[in-house]
Amino acid sequence: MGYYDDQDGQRRGKENRRGGGRFGYFLSGLIGVIVGALVVALLFPSIFGKTNPDSAAVDSNSVANTNPSTPKTTKTVSLKVTTDITKAVEKTEKAVVGVSNIQKQSIWSDDMFGQDSKSSSSQEAGSGSGIIYKKVGDKAYVVTNYHVIEGANALEVTLSNGKKLSAKLVGSDKYTDLAVLQIDGSNVTTVAQFGDSDALKLGETVIAIGNPLGEEFAGSVTEGIVSGLNRTVPVDIDEDGTEDWQEEVIQTDAAINPGNSGGALVNIAGQVVGINSMKISNESVEGIGFSIPINSAKPVIHQLETKGKITRPALGVGIVNVSDIPAYQQKETLKLPANVTTGVVIGSVEDGSPASKAGLKEFDVIYKLDDQKIDNIVELRKFLYEHKQPGDKVKVSVYRNGQPKTFTLTLGIASGSN
Repeated sequence: MGYYDDQDGQRRGKENRRGGGRFGYFLSGLIGVIVGALVVALLFPSIFGKTNPDSAAVDSNSVANTNPSTPKTTKTVSLKVTTDITKAVEKTEKAVVGVSNIQKQSIWSDDMFGQDSKSSSSQEAGSGSGIIYKKVGDKAYVVTNYHVIEGANALEVTLSNGKKLSAKLVGSDKYTDLAVLQIDGSNVTTVAQFGDSDALKLGETVIAIGNPLGEEFAGSVTEGIVSGLNRTVPVDIDEDGTEDWQEEVIQTDAAINPGNSGGALVNIAGQVVGINSMKISNESVEGIGFSIPINSAKPVIHQLETKGKITRPALGVGIVNVSDIPAYQQKETLKLPANVTTGVVIGSVEDGSPASKAGLKEFDVIYKLDDQKIDNIVELRKFLYEHKQPGDKVKVSVYRNGQPKTFTLTLGIASGSN
């Protein structure tokens, strides 16, 4: 019996261990189910009736809405974005206007008898942009580019609100490519503030505002940086194939397109630092535009507004570059020293001019004005126009028959010659 009891005890022990194994399996399975449910709940919360904020918007507008009676809702999100750039644009945009160049054009047509007849009509020949920079009483003043208004029989300004006004040309200057217009100021609400172009830095953010391609894109805004300072661009003003002037400009990569000419280049403070003037138009070139520095433009604008023109000094001579004279003539006619290959040749002297009174002659070669070396016509003009006034005295150093001579003369007023 004792043995049996031991056997029975052993049997019960085995049964107890088998029973414990089944309970362990059950407990492990239950834990597995709970863990699985938690994983599913985390991965697919919508199954349990919970959604995250991102999925809510999708579900509320889901095409797979099984209840057709549930109305679909659309949420409109409104953002009010304000940055330094938007503030700068808001400050100046209404001061930028469109400028239309209206010219008379001849129209030929056949009359009822088959004869040619000629009539004329006024049409827009071109357009650009301008900047309202001043308002006095019932008048407002606009600065734009000379090439925008060149050849116009009439001018029209379009304000930022679309209102069109006739404009009067107050004054213009082809060398600086600037012109000043006057308009009725009763509808003008914003006047641009001029900044300091000398304070600009390379890489500084700038914004171009204007009317590229005309009124269709009026008030267009492009952003860029100052790509270059103190740049000079050669300009052929009289279109004779010879450079007449070196225009000092700010280089920028802000997009400047036809119609932007005369518009504003604005700094991040909303101040006008340049007047958009030109760009390099070439398939191999991208993002090179130029603006007239406002510090250079301000004295010209003031003189155009008050006097209607720019009064410049003159020597009273006709001139040509030494570099345009064949080497043989440089040696035989001008008798220049072998080491002299630059300068300005006097081709003619006006009777009674400052040059004539001082004793300058044909074939004299100017190589210095005061203490400034002169290599070409552009340098001669820039020295006179930027450093001298009519009535000022200037020392002119020349080579005459190969020998250096110096003359002193009193400058006259330019009237087409130099």
